[in-house]
Amino acid sequence: MRIYKSLTVVMILASVLLNSCNLETTSDSKELLIYCGITMIQPMTEIKTKFEAREKCHLNITKDGSGNLLRAIEQSKVGDLFIPGGKFYINEVLIRNLAQDTVTVGYNRLALMVQKGNPLKITPELSNLSNKDYYVMIGNPNSGSVGIATFNMLTKEGIFEQVRDNAVKLTTDSKDLTLALINKEADLVVNWVATYSHDQNSNYIDILQVSNCEKAKDPIIIASLKSSNHPDIVKKLMDYLKTDEARAIFIKYGF
Repeated sequence: MRIYKSLTVVMILASVLLNSCNLETTSDSKELLIYCGITMIQPMTEIKTKFEAREKCHLNITKDGSGNLLRAIEQSKVGDLFIPGGKFYINEVLIRNLAQDTVTVGYNRLALMVQKGNPLKITPELSNLSNKDYYVMIGNPNSGSVGIATFNMLTKEGIFEQVRDNAVKLTTDSKDLTLALINKEADLVVNWVATYSHDQNSNYIDILQVSNCEKAKDPIIIASLKSSNHPDIVKKLMDYLKTDEARAIFIKYGF
């Protein structure tokens, strides 16, 4: 797992350094580098299109698990915005003195998810996550926001250790949890509600409504980075993210 994380961060850094080189050669084009968690890629892609047209700039978006993105920010010392999947990583970027300002744009909410049609007729209860009759997968709390939120929720319920021991795998991020259901490698997962609307995921997965999950929501907070070379454009983008138009985009995608 550590080797996988290292390789992933190296790949992000390579992409970041390539982008930063391009920024140096085209400094007048007002290009921003945005580190974006996987779950938020759809609303940010729509916001990118609208903001680029409005400000005549370009937003380069690098996407990955929040933990990997944080490591890349700290190591590269370049970039303009950080959009992780949960508050934990915003706290970390602030503690490490890498961020300037923040804005809250919505909430990530957890849900139990099963294969389309719920072929095993799994009931909407958190206790099923420790049921040995089901192939269960959850996020790794050491690699992504969905893993941290799942850990917090299950710890509060007093069942994290039982679920962890029953899980066939701890995945790195929300995308892997979705793929596990689509590829029928898992019967039951805990994932972000917003992933249901991604691509054609709703054709392959169903959500089981559990009140405990609905209460387990994590604010989506965007941070401007101190490493930005275009603080004027970053401020305009942060101001835009506070508008009703931008909020409506996040709500549209389940946040």
